Amino acid sequence: MDLTATTAHLAAASADLVRLVPAKLVDPVLAGVVLTAAPAGLTLSATDRERSASVESPAIVHTEGRVLVPAKPLAETLRALGDDRVRLVVEGSRLAIRTDTARFALPLLDIDLHPGVPANQETAHGTVSGAHLAEALATVAGTASRDDALPLFTGVRVRAEGRELVLRATDRYRMAIATIPWTPAGETDLDALVPAALLQEIGKQVAAEPAVELRTSANSFTATWPHSTATTAVLDGTFVSEANIVLSKVDTTVETDADALSAAARRVALHTNPRGVVTLEVGDTHLKVRTTPDAEGEAEEHLKATPTGGRTSPSYQSRYLVDALRPFAGGPVTLAIQPGMRATILTTPEPGEVKITYILVPIRPQS
Repeated sequence: MDLTATTAHLAAASADLVRLVPAKLVDPVLAGVVLTAAPAGLTLSATDRERSASVESPAIVHTEGRVLVPAKPLAETLRALGDDRVRLVVEGSRLAIRTDTARFALPLLDIDLHPGVPANQETAHGTVSGAHLAEALATVAGTASRDDALPLFTGVRVRAEGRELVLRATDRYRMAIATIPWTPAGETDLDALVPAALLQEIGKQVAAEPAVELRTSANSFTATWPHSTATTAVLDGTFVSEANIVLSKVDTTVETDADALSAAARRVALHTNPRGVVTLEVGDTHLKVRTTPDAEGEAEEHLKATPTGGRTSPSYQSRYLVDALRPFAGGPVTLAIQPGMRATILTTPEPGEVKITYILVPIRPQS
């Protein structure tokens, strides 16, 4: 194999691949990247058996070939180069990375031991805007649990419902739901629980793309956008739904500025104990954010608000409340408050093409 490429393009492609399939395995073969040089350019691919991805990069191919080298060292070397052009060439048992003034060499791994990137057998697919998908995932994927001991809560349920794609995730204490426009390309509805960590990275990479194709099969999920494809095994996530949450007992609604409420919650939480519990006290014409006086001190802050319904004083962990307000930054937010320990529903009065609903479970106030 022998090729020449623009360093910036090749470094970006290798970095994208490493983020889609992080090399965390002891097995050097599965921690490697397959480089395939063909007349059309260079394709970089990787898999850890659960997850796989491929990224295309433009290159002038002098000699076609296919090799396997360590993924992370390749990405780090390319990122560190200051030259505009780089040459990759097989020299004996090494892949040489050459510039006009330097040479670096990586060992060639046994490509015959690599399982390869599997082809997807799709049963449902369609397309969404990359910007819409990125905006939705910025909220929803962050709501999934990071506890690998509960794998079913570490995913995002991606479900097509007519002409809309609905993304849902929960860590049992909160749930985020995003609805975006969806263009189906088949009669079978898409429905899969996809690892949130992968979707977060996909969201970052597709934000500027006009279209992203999503496909599912019986046990896999694939996202494809220009020059890149990512595939992962899926979980059984049909239980991730708001259907079992009572959302119809709302007796108080409050409309206020999301940024103001978030800032107040952060300031007030500085004067509470490590649990960070803050209380929202709904008055006739205002909203008061306060703590319960204790040894850590006390604080309260009044905000302009438009309450409707009865007075109430739900309490929340401040970090969860701040997270719940983040997708509504820069505008108003409506809090639909239910009595007792029932969930609070956060929405925006005037949703755009990406509709966000955030469901937050209150916490018992400190006595």
